Parts: sequence; structure tokens; C-alpha cells
Amino acid sequence: MTKQTLTQLEQHELFLTRHIGPNAEQQQEMLNFIGAESLEDLTAQTVPGKIRLPQELTIGESCGEAEGIAYIRNIANKNKVFKSYIGMGYYGVQVPNVILRNVFENPGWYTAYTPYQPEIAQGRLEAILNFQQVSMDLTGLDLASASLLDEATAAAEAMALAKRVSKAKKANTFFVADDVFPQTLDVVKTRAECFGFDVVVGPASEAVNYELFGALFQYTNRIGQITDYTELFAQLRDNKVIVTVAADIMSLMLLKSPGAMGADVVFGSAQRFGVPMGYGGPHAAFFVARDEHKRSMPGRIIGVSKDTRGNKALRMAMQTREQHIRREKANSNICTAQILLANMASFYAVFHGPQGLKTIASRINRLADILAAGIQAKGLTLANTTWFDTISVKGADVAAINARAIAAQVNLRIDADGVLGISLDETTTREDIAVLFDVILGAGHGLDVAALDADIVANGSQSIPQALVRQDAVLTHPTFNRYQSETEMMRYIKRLETKDLALNHSMISLGSCTMKLNAAVEMLPVSWPEFANMHPFCPLDQAQGYTHLINELSEYLVNITGYDAVCIQPNSGAQGEYAGLLAIKKYHESRGDAHRDICLIPQSAHGTNPASAQLAGMKVVVTACDKQGNVDLEDLRAKASELADNLSCIMITYPSTHGVYEESIREVCEIVHQYGG
Repeated sequence: MTKQTLTQLEQHELFLTRHIGPNAEQQQEMLNFIGAESLEDLTAQTVPGKIRLPQELTIGESCGEAEGIAYIRNIANKNKVFKSYIGMGYYGVQVPNVILRNVFENPGWYTAYTPYQPEIAQGRLEAILNFQQVSMDLTGLDLASASLLDEATAAAEAMALAKRVSKAKKANTFFVADDVFPQTLDVVKTRAECFGFDVVVGPASEAVNYELFGALFQYTNRIGQITDYTELFAQLRDNKVIVTVAADIMSLMLLKSPGAMGADVVFGSAQRFGVPMGYGGPHAAFFVARDEHKRSMPGRIIGVSKDTRGNKALRMAMQTREQHIRREKANSNICTAQILLANMASFYAVFHGPQGLKTIASRINRLADILAAGIQAKGLTLANTTWFDTISVKGADVAAINARAIAAQVNLRIDADGVLGISLDETTTREDIAVLFDVILGAGHGLDVAALDADIVANGSQSIPQALVRQDAVLTHPTFNRYQSETEMMRYIKRLETKDLALNHSMISLGSCTMKLNAAVEMLPVSWPEFANMHPFCPLDQAQGYTHLINELSEYLVNITGYDAVCIQPNSGAQGEYAGLLAIKKYHESRGDAHRDICLIPQSAHGTNPASAQLAGMKVVVTACDKQGNVDLEDLRAKASELADNLSCIMITYPSTHGVYEESIREVCEIVHQYGG
């Protein structure tokens, strides 16, 4: 063994001893209690020999912390962080350092379990309650969920809600305005196909021409236009259409709320409230609806209770733990939803307060006004006549502009029709506007940012129509007006943190779907600018570090799982279930077996399993389990045989929900394959 290899081994062993909690004595004590001679013996007793790999994994050598972080640093350096003006739901942010240090990088927040046990999660429940209040205030609607996964999947959830609650029972068509973000439209179309809904895409004004159960609009739209939908929404609601709106959370500080226009459901990404782009996520979504639709809302809702002595306590008033009761009749398969990021967004709102947020939004809009004024002064034509943060230019020499942009390390949006888009954010400066003038107009344009600004101040801004300027007060609750100093904010965050059980207090015995076992060295790179500040739609040659990470992880997972290919797009375990079921569905369709739509699910399964099957358009048949919770093979065989003509698949958790590697797993697979699943 070489000296170098020995050093690697020593560092790896050091990492293991530091980051696997129980020491040798404690491990031996547990082994004695269980009745196993060693960890290897314990593994042999608990993992069936017939499923254990006969050979070692080929995923490369392990390394120590110092080597590992240096390796990741080299990968990060392959990313090129350009100034991004692409927009479309992803924007540069300035994460307040008091939140970065005390929440995002704090194990007291990122290791706590999702609050299925509210009595040991009162701190994060308050943070989520704040998130709900922000969502309700800004959208102008009655009831908000505790966060969803992202804007696009929230749109799909809004469509499903619309179908559930619409009184237009004979309608099977969902309308999507043709100016929504393209990623949102893609997700909506996929979900609609599973549900058997028809999707019509067209100009927003044409929605009244169809018999619909629901409709979706973007506010502000893809090119930046701000539209007053009040009359259109009234017409649609008269026709029993459920109106859903994808809204920009920052713009709502200045704009009339969608609720005031008559929307039934409003959703969007909370990313702009202090959560880095991170090459596309994760980012929490907000989701708000009218009170009469509360029983059909996806996700969880935090409520306030009082005990018999009048003491206040927070709880999950309505939640998708209903999945364990309603199962395939559950409203959604969303179980938990980017709660760390939702907490960050809520703290961002608390720290800045209503005045601070309005100042940020107003500054973004004012810089957009300056940019628009300069561009128009030089004879270019805008595709939009109103705007909050996005200017779209038509008829420009896009190729020349893009060449200058890349040379200046700037990313602009170029639509298929040749329209050039520029979306500003809270990181944009006056100096950035000057660079944009150079990029768009070329050198020697003669524009002066200060002079343009002075002219706008003198004459007033016309970018937001007067009828759409927000008039009502928002975030009036004391929580949003009390913690604007860093000291007070730090104390507030700490006060909430101490109410929760997390890894900085003790081991957590409940659940596996958290970051509670990640070492600090594994969390560090998440906040590095090379990873945090990458726009998901940037050119691929700028994202070589991310490409390297994704490819390497995919290779590891292929090797570990034994499959041929891996998709790492799903942004939660439940979405992974859904994606897997879609793959199965498409497989059967490719073989002419589209009629195979029955999903077998053991009685002991997690509640998201049948909910995911329902979302994928499958019929759920429950198979029996024995008293220990293991699959009853005879019942499985009988049902698979009976349903053979239409059997699609089985969804089984392994190890099972009760934590056991069932000995019969190979037989389970063989039975399902035997009958065409």
C-alpha cells in the first residue's frame, strides 16, 4: 500500500468516526442488545442474502474532508457565473447575512424533521405561519398552504383543484394563456394528460370562447406585460370557470393583487424572497385560494390553537397526512415541500418588513424604467407597454447583441420569435444598467443613467397602470414590523430555533426524508456563488461544473441501483414516485398496452404511494399484509392473476414502511412480471 493511499484511507476513517454518531463502545453495546457479533453480522441478519451485491461498487475511491472539499471546489470553478437577466421565474437575490448564517447554514434549522410532531416544532411552525401570512397578504386571498414544491408543479396542483371544485361539471378543458412561462406549460400538459383533461393554449382574451372548468394566467407575463384581468376574470367566473394565476411575489408589493381582480387561486415561486437560484432550485412555492376551496387545497396548512388554559399553540390544521386516511382519494401527493426554503423566504419578509420590501420592488421597477427609457430613446421598440421588472425588445439585431452580451459576461433571454428579454432583480445596479446600454446599443450611445433617472423622477413613471397600482396595506402584523435590525432578527430566529428538536439537540428517531445526517462539509458548497447564483436557463457551456456533478451522480446511482439510466429531476420523494409511474405508463403505451392502468400497493405503504398513482391516472388496488406488515404473497398472487389483463405495476417501499428488508421481495417482483406488470 502506497503512502498516498494510506493517507486517503486514514482521512476516510477519520471522516467516518467523526460523522457516524455512535462510537465503538456504543456500537458494541447496541450489538450486544440486539444479539449480533459485529456490524457485518447485523447486516447479514437484516439484509436478505439473495438481494446483496456479490461484488463491490465501482464508484471510485473515497477521500477525506480536505480532499473532498477541494474536489468540489474544482468542480465549482468549472461554472461561469455571468450576470443573469433571463428571468422567467428565476432571479438574482441578496440573501441577508443574518438569514444565511442563522438559517441556511444552521443545523438547528436544516436538520429539524418536518413538523409531523408539532409539539417539538413550534419554532418552524411559526416561521411557516409567517410564510402563509405573506402569501395571503400579497395575493389578496383567504387561505394559504405551508408551501409547495415549485411554481410549475403548483400550476398543475391549481389545475387539479379547479377540476375538483368547479361547478362546470361537464367541462373537461383547462385553458392556459400563451404568455405563461414555458416550463409551467410543460408540467401542466403532462399532468393534464394523466388526468385525461384537454388543454387549450391561446391569447388570454380568448379564454371566454371555450367551455372550461379552469384557466391559468401569468401576472406579469413572460414578456413583462402587466394586464388588468378584472373584467375577464368576472366573465370567466360567471361561466363557472375557476380562475388561477401564477404571480411574481416581488411585483405584488407594487401591483393590485390577483385576489382583488377576482382570481380563485394564486400561486408562484417564493425564490425572489432571499433564496438563491441554485441552477433551478429547490425553491418553495406559495399557494393561496379562496376559503370555500380549503378542503381541496394541496399541501399543509398551519393553524393556531389555544389550550384549555388559553395558551397558544401551532398545529397542522389541514395537511396531507390525510393521505394516510384518504390514500388514492387524497387531493395531492405532496407531503412536505421545501420547508427550509419557505422558512428563508418568510424570514426575508420579516427582516425587510413591508417598507423594506416595497423599497426593493420600487428600486427594481425604477431601474427597469431607466432601461426602457434609454432603449426607446435610441429608436428600439418594446414588445411590452407596461412592466414591473422585465423589458422585451423586438426588431433588434439579436445576434450582434448576444455576442456583445457574452463578451460582457451577461445572459439575456432570446425568445423563439426573436424578441429580446431583460429581467432585472434586486442585485441590479445603476452600473449594470450602463453595461446593458452598451450591450444592447453598442458603444457610443451617449446615454447617461443619472440623467434618465432624473427625467423619470421629474415626469413620473407610467410603467405600472394607475388602475393596477397597489392601494391596500400589506404585512401589517406586528411580526413584520418588529425585527428590522440585525440584532433583533438574530434573536427572533434563535428564539424560534430553540423551540424545535433538531440534530443540534439530539438524535431524531422519526423519518428519513431530511438533511439531518449531512455533515457540515457536505453542506458548505450549497451557498458558494458558483453553485448558488447559476440561472437554470443559462447556456450549457457556462454550467460545466453542474453538468459534471449531474453526470457523476447519475453514474454513481446507475452503479448503485443496477439500472440503465437515472433521472434526477424530481424534486421530492413523492415526485420521484410520480415520475417512476409515468415512465411505467409510457412503457406500456409504447407496447400498445395503454389499457394497463392498475397499480398494486401494499396495505402498509406510505400514503403518498396511492396518491401518486392516482395523479398518474392509475387505479389503485390494495394488497394485504400480514400482522408484521409484510406483503401477503398469496393475496398478491391472487390479485395479480385476477387483474392480469390490466395490471400495470406494483409500488413497494424497500425497505418497507416499518423498516424491514422483506425476504420475499424477489418473489413479489416475479409475480408482478409474470402477469404483465
